[in-house]
Amino acid sequence: MSRTYKATGINLKTQALGESDKIVTILTREFGLIRAVAPGARKHNSSLGGRSGMFVVNELLIAKGRSLDKITQAQTLKTYPGLAKNLGKLAASQYLAEIVLCEALSEQPQEELYELFNEHLHRLEVASSANPSGVLAHLAHGVFHLLALAGLTPQVQICCLSQRPLKPDFTDPKWQVGFSIPAGGIVCLEARERLRREEQREMREMREMAGDQYPMPHAPFPLALSEAVRVASRREGMPNTQTVVVHRQEIPVISCRLGAMELALLQHLSQPEIMQIDGARDYDWLSVEQILRQYAQYQLGRPIRSATLIDSYFAANHDATV
Repeated sequence: MSRTYKATGINLKTQALGESDKIVTILTREFGLIRAVAPGARKHNSSLGGRSGMFVVNELLIAKGRSLDKITQAQTLKTYPGLAKNLGKLAASQYLAEIVLCEALSEQPQEELYELFNEHLHRLEVASSANPSGVLAHLAHGVFHLLALAGLTPQVQICCLSQRPLKPDFTDPKWQVGFSIPAGGIVCLEARERLRREEQREMREMREMAGDQYPMPHAPFPLALSEAVRVASRREGMPNTQTVVVHRQEIPVISCRLGAMELALLQHLSQPEIMQIDGARDYDWLSVEQILRQYAQYQLGRPIRSATLIDSYFAANHDATV
């Protein structure tokens, strides 16, 4: 006889199996991510039909199987009917579920992730449907918190280059800060420009060291410097002189530029609740969501497919192409 176990979990993904069954991917408190068969769930009169739907929280009795476990009993504890009534909320929920599927582990407790995901589903469900930017705000808030729980949160308080705090300057309408996805967060553009000028100066010095007849290679700074030292050593009659390689800070690639409002919104996402900032526009929240989307996709190593539904929802509600 197969062993059975109890678990409390929320359905994240379903797929058809055979003529009448479903395979349900479930985030459970006790055992993390599990995949189990819901037998007969696609039949019209099945007791597991509704209980195997998306974002349904069940208390489950599951039988261990050789390849897939099987749900033998399910008692529904909670549902989120409000999500299915609004395309934006449903798309945002699926978006968060994709991130959870990437982060969740199997065969070990995932209580914190379970509670966090349910909390953000609840916030999306009760959010006002009249304001599309509200959906984007709650989505961005949820993405940020899920990334933070996984230790992947972007650095939005201090410059990744200078390690100094950065605060948005609302007095200058042209004020901007960079965001570097590879570097992991915000970058002071002035600090980056200073580093770029320093590199140019040092490259000129290396060219002088190597001499005008030596073409500098198209290579990173340490390699170019070592080649320059070799050439200088040979000309001075010291062919065996040890090469000196100097490592320096790399200039971060700027993925996008943010204005003061966008940075302020990003910095407030770490708070437990959504912060209302006067003057925030729909466009600002859209920009923040897209920054987090690109960053999350980079960190997780896969695209977020539900993001296309968010784009369609925003375009339909704002007569704009995202």
